[in-house]
Amino acid sequence: MQEGGIAVSEKKKKTVKIIKVDLDKCNGCRACEVACSAFHALPKYSSNNPARSRIRVIQDPLRDVYVPIRAGDYTPAECTGRHTYTINEKEYDECSFCGVSCPSREIFKEPDSGLPLKCDMCESDPPLEEPMCVQWCLADALTYEEREEEAEEEEEKREEMEIGLEALANKYGFQKIMDTIARMSISKMGLEQKAKAED
Repeated sequence: MQEGGIAVSEKKKKTVKIIKVDLDKCNGCRACEVACSAFHALPKYSSNNPARSRIRVIQDPLRDVYVPIRAGDYTPAECTGRHTYTINEKEYDECSFCGVSCPSREIFKEPDSGLPLKCDMCESDPPLEEPMCVQWCLADALTYEEREEEAEEEEEKREEMEIGLEALANKYGFQKIMDTIARMSISKMGLEQKAKAED
């Protein structure tokens, strides 16, 4: 596009997806956790394990406080902030409301592998109208919104596999990961050859 003889690049737009939480409506039923874990099971909807959910409800039932927290980005280091929050005269540490998967706690990690989990807004093909946690929130504590924003320069988005492999390499070491992949490749090749020989 040209403005006064000067070429001006148009700003790109991006869709920002948001899940809003109304704490006054959340009753701690945890339907969001169940729906999320079932959606992300392999194959889809084949099992239900809230430990695999990308949303967790922090609970204090005696004081009737329920706070849904979604899994955010993985960080390889523990944070230095150890603030406390007082809600209805009860103190909570900062980790209680943090959505980051980090080394200092087990929340938002795949129970079997320890790989970090992150909310992906239930991306699928065909796309869902709303993430599963929002669809199954019978109290309407979770609402889904989309809005258009001007995009900053496109930064390279790290893929889920890259983040997971980095977490495994940090935990077990790069060489052990490479040895395991080599062993898996040899085993798979042997199974394929055996299947061909039987045909």
